Amino acid sequence: MVTWHPPGARRFRAPPDPLVPTCPSAALLGAALLGAALLLPATGNAADTPRLRLATTTSVSQSGLLDTLMPVFHQRCGCRTDVIAVGTGQALETARRGDVDAVLVHARAEEEQFVADGYGEKRVTFMQNGFVLIGPASDPADTRHAGGVVAALRRIATGGAPFLSRGDGSGTHIREKFLWGKAGVTPIGDWYRDVGQGMAGTLTMADQLSAYTLTDRATFLQNRKRLKLEILVDGSGADGGLLENPYSVIAVNPARHPHVNNILAHALVTWLSGPEARGMIEAFAVDGEHPFTPLTPAP
Repeated sequence: MVTWHPPGARRFRAPPDPLVPTCPSAALLGAALLGAALLLPATGNAADTPRLRLATTTSVSQSGLLDTLMPVFHQRCGCRTDVIAVGTGQALETARRGDVDAVLVHARAEEEQFVADGYGEKRVTFMQNGFVLIGPASDPADTRHAGGVVAALRRIATGGAPFLSRGDGSGTHIREKFLWGKAGVTPIGDWYRDVGQGMAGTLTMADQLSAYTLTDRATFLQNRKRLKLEILVDGSGADGGLLENPYSVIAVNPARHPHVNNILAHALVTWLSGPEARGMIEAFAVDGEHPFTPLTPAP
């Protein structure tokens, strides 16, 4: 099987288990996942192990959450996963081409359009974290006392304080553009830079330039010890709801792309929205904090 990996994308593969179980049928796989305990007989032949192709947002990968979840999922389904870790926009585009079996992303409007266009099946929202505005401790725009993220962005623009945007069509970039719109600001000028980087790269550049940027909390926590930047605005302000960051998993529609592994895609959706994964998401910690909150999907 050939899996497409764009430049800079991270390919995740869990270490092989001593015994690799198989999934002979969708019904048996569903029972195993819903029970979250049944392991099927091993073949001992790694070449026969079913593979799931997953495009995921970088925040789930770079935060370390994926490394925690996927080995357990592999044990439950008797499969392995080829992961493409990119921004949400690129992940959805990869899925539109049928190059993956499922997507894990965080941009609701784009997800709904993806499903409405017939490329994805049901959108299942299973967890969330939060966006945060970070910047230098000196906080030249005094965003700490702005009272919320919209007012903070207006202060940054008015003062011409340096701000870095991912500029990559990711879920974080999409939310940032939405927030500038809420602030009534068109971010143009020497103070605003599109860097076209993933979240970790953008954090590094913002740190070097003592600039502000928007990030998800989990990725910031994973990188905090190497940065001088601080969280200046979080979801505790008057407009904190604007910083909520829900994540959804969507199986690619086999009616559009008949070659996709719809059985494993549904296995992932079932497991991520089930009790075992919810417990793992809730327990997951980065630098002493729990950045993700499991959600019960709507029926």
